[in-house]
Amino acid sequence: LVLGERGRSVAVLEKETIAAGETGNTTAHLTVALDARYHYIRRKYSAEEARLVADASVASLDKIADIVKRYAIDCRFQRVPGYLYTEKRKYVSELKNEAAAAREAGLDAQWTEEVPLSLATRGAVLWPNQAQFHPGQYLAALASHASKAGARIFEQTFVRGIEDGEPCVIETEKGRVTAGAVFMATNVPIVGFTHVNTLTAAYRTYAIALAESAAHPDGLFWDTADPYHYTRWQETDDGTFLIVGGGDHRVGEEEDTEGCFAALEAYAHESFGAHPLRYRWSGQVIEPHGGLPLIGGSGNLYISTGYSGQGLTFGTLGAMIVADLVTGVPNRWAELFDPKRARPHVTTREFISENLHFPGHLIPDRLTGHDVEAKSTEDVRAGEGKIIEVDGKKIAAYRDDDGALHCVSPVCTHMKCDVAWNGAEKTWDCPCHGSRFSPDGDVLNGPAHAPLAKESLPSGKF
Repeated sequence: LVLGERGRSVAVLEKETIAAGETGNTTAHLTVALDARYHYIRRKYSAEEARLVADASVASLDKIADIVKRYAIDCRFQRVPGYLYTEKRKYVSELKNEAAAAREAGLDAQWTEEVPLSLATRGAVLWPNQAQFHPGQYLAALASHASKAGARIFEQTFVRGIEDGEPCVIETEKGRVTAGAVFMATNVPIVGFTHVNTLTAAYRTYAIALAESAAHPDGLFWDTADPYHYTRWQETDDGTFLIVGGGDHRVGEEEDTEGCFAALEAYAHESFGAHPLRYRWSGQVIEPHGGLPLIGGSGNLYISTGYSGQGLTFGTLGAMIVADLVTGVPNRWAELFDPKRARPHVTTREFISENLHFPGHLIPDRLTGHDVEAKSTEDVRAGEGKIIEVDGKKIAAYRDDDGALHCVSPVCTHMKCDVAWNGAEKTWDCPCHGSRFSPDGDVLNGPAHAPLAKESLPSGKF
């Protein structure tokens, strides 16, 4: 939209349909509060950089509000307070420190003892003037207005590869596209930024929507539990919904993914009362080492990723920064969020802690075969996926509800780790860098962009 408004010719290549991917999984908390916390940014970066992060966050939220107003988008946009609350006495001093750090960064944040929930809390950081909206309605209108500004949107168009140059060349299933610059707004880069895989970690997060018939408070709510929870209410044409999310874990490292949904529903019922469950879904969150997104370019290729749990806010910021970089407009936040920025604030211990997952999954998977779950396809029930071993070879086998067996290689096409079965989502997930595949091996999430290889069973084994 921004590039189109500046007179640039824009083509959007979307593998599925607009908002059908991770953007469509958002719970739409629009906030300047940080998952990484301002006191962390002040300590690991500097007080000045914390002020820049705050300034960028406010500008992003204001940009969304401006778009809604300027284009008269009917998406139930509403300014609401945000509450980062705790039920534990031990977190009170930390949250008071966060309120002080946020105020030092220039934000209107304050400590409060009053949290408008029925829970027994110990207080909260109050963030006035945050926002929420109906993300589907907003994104549909955004795509429409981008088209009117000249952008051409090509859905069901899978990008197979990108070559930097003048021009850049984008190879798709349907043909070749040339462009002066390429912006990979793809959660993880497709090409050109391989170092980003060592600077981020992929997590699954879960969400449920429960029918709400009683009065409810307005606001965004985040607790300090482990795993943590995030909550808000949404008005829709079909009624009011209580949306509760959380239960995050690294991709591929939780065997009982159905249990994650069950735990979230149990938490919602215990905290907010019994409500009928209407919807449930899961999303992929990219956590950046050092707490800040990675936004910027190399050559004529640009990326924006590492949003933690703030995809809509930081995604908007990414569009603002990259639009400036592409059009040669100075941007005061670009250096701070640059993917190539120096990271003296990330300790060796922190870096190794996350990246040990890669060799930790690669070496045992490739050499010891510790993850083999069955010796026969007879052990794979309908609706279930398992890593099996047949004649000394590992195969990722899924049996559909009709009893047909689907067999693919368990080796992720990104960096050769073994995938794991996600029973709740019916996907093969890679624990190394977060790639996800359908039961037939098709790519659902990068960084992998090639499907899992098809496998066939020896005669007589099915």
